[in-house]
Amino acid sequence: MTSPVSLYVYDLSNGMARQLSLQLTGKQIDGIWHTSVVVFEKEIFYGQGINITAPGKSHHGQPLQIIDMGETSIDEDTFNDYLNEMRQHYTADKYHLLEFNCNSFTDDCVGFLTGRSIPAFVKDLPTDFLSTPFGAALRPTIDAMYRRPGTSAPPSVPTPAAAVNASPNPQLAASILQAVASQAQSNGYSPQPATESLTSPIHIVTNTASFGNFLKSHRAAVAFFTSETCPPCRMIEPVFERLSEEKGLADGRQGAGFAKIDIDGVGSGLASQWNIRATPTFLFFLDGKKLDELRGADANELRTQIDLLLFQAYPPHPHTSISMPTIQALSLNPIIFSQVPALETAFGKLSSFIDEQSTWADSATQSRASVKGVMSSNVLPYLKSRFQPPTPPPKVLPSATPSILSSWTQASSAIVAELPVESLFPLVDLWRLALLDPAVGNWISSLPPGTSSQDPVNIFLPKAISAQDSTGSKGARNYILTVLRFLCNAFSSPSLARKMLRDNIPRSQISAILIPSLLHSDPLVRTASASLAFNIAAVIQKDRVESVRTGRGIQADSEDYLADWEVETVSAILEAYDREKENEEVVHRLAAALAFYLRLSPQYESQIKPLLEVLQSREVLRSKLNKGPGWNAEGGLAKKDVRKLVEEISTKLCV
Repeated sequence: MTSPVSLYVYDLSNGMARQLSLQLTGKQIDGIWHTSVVVFEKEIFYGQGINITAPGKSHHGQPLQIIDMGETSIDEDTFNDYLNEMRQHYTADKYHLLEFNCNSFTDDCVGFLTGRSIPAFVKDLPTDFLSTPFGAALRPTIDAMYRRPGTSAPPSVPTPAAAVNASPNPQLAASILQAVASQAQSNGYSPQPATESLTSPIHIVTNTASFGNFLKSHRAAVAFFTSETCPPCRMIEPVFERLSEEKGLADGRQGAGFAKIDIDGVGSGLASQWNIRATPTFLFFLDGKKLDELRGADANELRTQIDLLLFQAYPPHPHTSISMPTIQALSLNPIIFSQVPALETAFGKLSSFIDEQSTWADSATQSRASVKGVMSSNVLPYLKSRFQPPTPPPKVLPSATPSILSSWTQASSAIVAELPVESLFPLVDLWRLALLDPAVGNWISSLPPGTSSQDPVNIFLPKAISAQDSTGSKGARNYILTVLRFLCNAFSSPSLARKMLRDNIPRSQISAILIPSLLHSDPLVRTASASLAFNIAAVIQKDRVESVRTGRGIQADSEDYLADWEVETVSAILEAYDREKENEEVVHRLAAALAFYLRLSPQYESQIKPLLEVLQSREVLRSKLNKGPGWNAEGGLAKKDVRKLVEEISTKLCV
């Protein structure tokens, strides 16, 4: 006789993840999934230990989705024995929102009952979340939530400084996470105090299906086959736990997954499958395939084998072992254009352009009067209060509110639609100034998808691209120059910079304005474009340096969206460097940008290095060290720090 098995799926965010995940994390996440298994007319789930209710009667209410997981031939008494043994492993103090949660439990149960696994969209949620900049930044906080023993209250969620830079609205994200954590671990009863902290991300594996899922979800994996009656196992277990802390996936770093299987209990089937005849035995896996085996309680050999496994799984970037003092000393701070224009003069000029435009369409989204009203009544007072404050200035400068920015964006869209390009530079310059206010970049980066008409970046870039056709026009030159400076300041906002780089449309538009401007005949345009190239490279380099520092490592698949774009940009920078004959500061900024692109690029060996050889990059770089045709400096580059930088790039990165 068989019994049906179902998976009940709940969304702990109550729809907030679907609505807000894209703007908070840069990735669409449709729900924060909680699951339970329903069999023998009971709903079983893990939170504060293992809990059993009538189907649909838990504190989570009615499930969002019910998934048929097939049938089981296991009888109810056998399943109850299995649950009693599982209660020793799935205790309240071991719960972890990402590593060891309700879905870990249901995957084990479904595997025991049917030999199947729960759906990938549920199992992959932690990986999807951690792959976002905000998820990686918030990971240490989530770990800390579940490493504080002796508390009966829901864990609090302090928002780390890194998360502030990784999400446009970290306070909202943290509050959502707090609610999710409270919902996830609550079971409708008074929670019991934790008896011990979760010391390491160790997965308790009980059956073939859950072990298979464990191997699929970890590129590098270590399995510890142990026994309650084995004295050497008790000796080596603390070492295994410490190694899982040091070399596991905690804090967003690249590491191994660690699993523990008790061969005397429900894990006996796995022991038989893998021919485990003695304990302790450790198996080491890479991409799901067994690499090696270690028998006995040899702590030094265990550490050596794990280090070797991680080296094979995540080989270090070849440049991390090369000393590059000049490149490493380069500042990662963005180049910004902070000059404050005479605001009344700028507004007067823009107002006169609006009044002089004879073809303002009757069908325009906003009339001349309404546009000028927004600019004079909302925008000008804000800019004056922040950038021309009274003397002495207030301790806290006022920031732009969403209502000011929304009305300003709508007015800007109407102005750009009606005025010719030569009349638009005052408007862009005011936005360039406003981007020095962190609230402006955060607001733009938080705009949801499908609202490009409300995004100043999207409003100004298409016009700048089309203006490049008017190469001899002074008005087009002014507009392009101002947009480049506007973009430089935009890249001073970490959240906005990441959004622009990750979104294909603004990234391609930025390339379309940046690359031709690097070769522009006007030296100020070349200076601004070199500054923008540096700022973009600095943002990318900062993330890569942090990945190396924290041990997360840099893998090509983590930057797939940048691969072709980076090759094109490196090629353009080298050409601009080669052609620059006048301005040493432009050469310096281009060389620094190039250094950032080359040093830790995950595409270096596969794409960048062959490109450098084809372009004869070493010869191109070193050509500026000696006096050459058209180069003004006697004996080549004059500044010692620029010469050192060029020499270091050419000798250590272009080989």
